[in-house]
Amino acid sequence: MNRVGQLTGAKDIVQGAASDLSTVLFTAEGPDVFLKGVRGVSVRMRWLRNEITAGAIAAGIAPAVRFHADIDDWLLVGFEHLKGRTASLAPHSPDLGTVAEVLGTLSAITTSELRPLRDRWTLTDAWITLAGTNPEVVAGWDVAKLTHHATLITELIDGSCLLHTDMHGEQFLIDESGAAHVIDWAFPARGAAWVDGAFLTLRLIEAGHSPQEAERWVLQLPGFAEVDAEPRLTAFSAFIAGLWTTWAVSSNPPAGAAHRARLALDYAAYRFRTNENGGSLEW
Repeated sequence: MNRVGQLTGAKDIVQGAASDLSTVLFTAEGPDVFLKGVRGVSVRMRWLRNEITAGAIAAGIAPAVRFHADIDDWLLVGFEHLKGRTASLAPHSPDLGTVAEVLGTLSAITTSELRPLRDRWTLTDAWITLAGTNPEVVAGWDVAKLTHHATLITELIDGSCLLHTDMHGEQFLIDESGAAHVIDWAFPARGAAWVDGAFLTLRLIEAGHSPQEAERWVLQLPGFAEVDAEPRLTAFSAFIAGLWTTWAVSSNPPAGAAHRARLALDYAAYRFRTNENGGSLEW
């Protein structure tokens, strides 16, 4: 069955490794379709199915799913082809207001369909493990203190809100009208509304904000309106630094793991006022 009508052309998208097929299909009558496909049952297929689910829950914000089909050992998903530019998170960027607005909209969406984030974030003893396997990584850090705060995360992230869990500037597409969409919903979850804002804290620092400026911006988001920053941001910084550092020192680290670990360690150092040499390992 033809799901898109008469085609006038196609353009392959060469980026990432999450899909075996990534193509924009241009149609005679529109709208154009962004087609993604994964072959074979794998975690990548699960990620693509997650995008189908999130597309329905975050309707109007996530790319709409036009169709999806399991054909032989392929999963094919046709999304609306969103056009726009990625957001700048740099200090004084005019995009910051747009990003805050769409995050506020997302924080108001609740769901019971998604797996709780607390079921995924179970590696609360990462610092203890690192102390045994990679002691050079934890030199100068108070492992016991970090572990104590990391263990708080499971309770603090519990909730019923829709979460993206991979927020950064390139996940926001701003169209010509100034409206923003959020893309790449491979890792959605349900949990506390403040979590996606916490991820943006790291990315704001990456974009040039001081930790104080980044936190000040994040704390004005609706997700933090009814909760205290403490102990949430401290627990988040301890947990995510341990998790991302564990990935970075693994035998087969994911792409970009070292950069993310450095970013998380720097934020944890700010949060815990660690000595200047703490976690200064060169990857």
